[in-house]
Amino acid sequence: MKVMVGGTFDPLHDGHRFLISRAFELAGPEGTVTIGLTSDQFADRKSHPIHPYKEREAALLIFLEEKGFPRIWIIEELHDRFGSTLDSEFDALIVSEETFPVAKEINQLRRDKKRPCVEIHQIRCVLAEDGKWISSTRIWRGEIDVHGHLIDHQSQI
Repeated sequence: MKVMVGGTFDPLHDGHRFLISRAFELAGPEGTVTIGLTSDQFADRKSHPIHPYKEREAALLIFLEEKGFPRIWIIEELHDRFGSTLDSEFDALIVSEETFPVAKEINQLRRDKKRPCVEIHQIRCVLAEDGKWISSTRIWRGEIDVHGHLIDHQSQI
């Protein structure tokens, strides 16, 4: 199965790891996974600082190597929210609750172009210790770490 997933992945947290792992699980050992990684210009719209593309790509490569995923994957630079999803031949798109509306839009745009729709597989967002979503914004604010553990600022004084 050919699967696509995308994001800024900065910092690469447990929610991202789960999303990417699910893509490989769905693709299977003979499948392929395309990981869309936002360009610096596209990522600039975020409300918090973003590491340069090459640093985010390096962190992603380390994670992929550590997990030992099959070598049949591609990292594609995203310059918009769709990347190559509108024209590529693929079977499924893995998204979080947060990005599900974009997946629906992708299928609508594919229909408009007379392209076949793709399966949408939505994962649940990974929760931090406090029961709220693990998010890059929360990590950048210093509320939690990449594993969703609360950061105790009192013990740092």
